[in-house]
Amino acid sequence: MEILNKKQKIILVIIVSAILIFIGYCIVKKASNNNYEELEIEENEINENIIEEESKIIMVHIVGEVKKQGIVEIEEGARIADVIKKAGGETEEADLSKINLAYPVEDGEKIYIPNKNDKENLEYITEGIGNEKVYNNEESKININKASQVELETLPGIGPSTALKIIEYREENGKFEQIEDIKNVSGIGDAKFENIKESICVK
Repeated sequence: MEILNKKQKIILVIIVSAILIFIGYCIVKKASNNNYEELEIEENEINENIIEEESKIIMVHIVGEVKKQGIVEIEEGARIADVIKKAGGETEEADLSKINLAYPVEDGEKIYIPNKNDKENLEYITEGIGNEKVYNNEESKININKASQVELETLPGIGPSTALKIIEYREENGKFEQIEDIKNVSGIGDAKFENIKESICVK
């Protein structure tokens, strides 16, 4: 067997070194990819945990014309339509035209689903029914803590800009404690309050 000369030895060393460098690069790259995948999995788990924590569960009591009366556990921000669905749906005798199905429910609230034979202005149309109007002695009042902009605009002398100011005020300062607090809204003075006080309520 011929002994390698100096030039061949150098070439052989270069080839072996190149192979070792390539193998080392592949190992490092694979390890980096594994670390990235693990990091991505951890980030996804963290995001899922955050989402779960943000989804607060509330309890609502629903009675009347639903198939399963009682306490319903549901995510915060749910609507009356969602609660009815979770309670097995409405019965054949239910009159859903009397309530606002899009009304957002609150923790601890009691909801009554009326019967077709119920009279229009009885006390069941109150705080728990999910209708943004409260009926009192055949006179409907707007709940300024929950009324939409469109409903607020039905009040005497309240236009789109003032209705929007009312909504912005309650979002920034919380619920109105009494109807007189609406005078804190820019654009609503004593005169305008006198015009609307018989048409509004708080709850």
